[in-house]
Amino acid sequence: MPSALITGITGQDGLYLAELLLAKGYDVHGLIRGQNNPRRDLVEGLLPDVRLHNGDLTDLSSLIRAMRDSDPDEVYNLGAVSFVAYSWENAPLTTDVTGKGVLNMLEAVRLHSADDLGRIRFYQASSSEMFGKVQEVPQRETTLLWPRSPYGVSKVFGHYMTINYRESYGMHASSGILFNHESPRRGPEFVTRKISQAVARIHLGAQKDIVLGNLDAERDWGFAGDYVEAMWLMLQQEQADDYVISTGETHSIREFLTLAFARVGIDDWEPYVRQDERFMRPAEVDQLIGDAAKAKAALGWEPRVSFPELVAMMVDADVEAQKAGW
Repeated sequence: MPSALITGITGQDGLYLAELLLAKGYDVHGLIRGQNNPRRDLVEGLLPDVRLHNGDLTDLSSLIRAMRDSDPDEVYNLGAVSFVAYSWENAPLTTDVTGKGVLNMLEAVRLHSADDLGRIRFYQASSSEMFGKVQEVPQRETTLLWPRSPYGVSKVFGHYMTINYRESYGMHASSGILFNHESPRRGPEFVTRKISQAVARIHLGAQKDIVLGNLDAERDWGFAGDYVEAMWLMLQQEQADDYVISTGETHSIREFLTLAFARVGIDDWEPYVRQDERFMRPAEVDQLIGDAAKAKAALGWEPRVSFPELVAMMVDADVEAQKAGW
């Protein structure tokens, strides 16, 4: 059976991707940082067939060891310090993990497959945050990158390093420039999950209101479960390349709030929402919208879950979780 190593397996993308690969008959391995990682139990409970390896994207020796022990046909580098707001608080750590961590992983793959550099196929999780101060609408693979956060800058480094290893060493290394993708597995620090969780609690009388930042920011939101399929499809291509993965639709935080509160029967959400300057970004990315025409033509990929369906899915899941006492 084919084998795969996933970094960042404890995140929403890692969990959905592992499920997809297991369903396809893969031998799946996951890289996890620290023996006492609080999400280890989640992965082991949800994905008992995944073999976990201790490693850290900032420690090349641990990545070389993980490559040796898993000997994968495919590597999916999803690991990152992924909360954009935090990247301003700790830019050095974000740079070490989200930027230099990509270089370390590429180097581990190169060293492990030195006899045949095209043998292992590598996927890098690039991000729409690389576009930042957008220079073109919609954004596509050729759009000039202008990141507006330490996270975005780090992602640009990893993106171009992936291209460089592909061009310099002949590695089968692809990048997926994924626009915002959400799910019930999204961390509660992200605005979409913060909203769905708060709406569920307000609906059940456990919370009075929610405090947010910029309500007018617009994003191209899709379902994470759809997007991991695009990752897999990229590594099945004969030639490595870079692809924008998006829905091609843009929606504001206000629209998300409207749909989320309506899901629990609240038509006027304004009394339940407060804005606070603390949640405003130092350098805001106002609008992101992707053009996934290349992925649709070359990979045959299409998003399946619509924006209203995504919001409903997240709110319903959080309502059930709150009722269960999670």
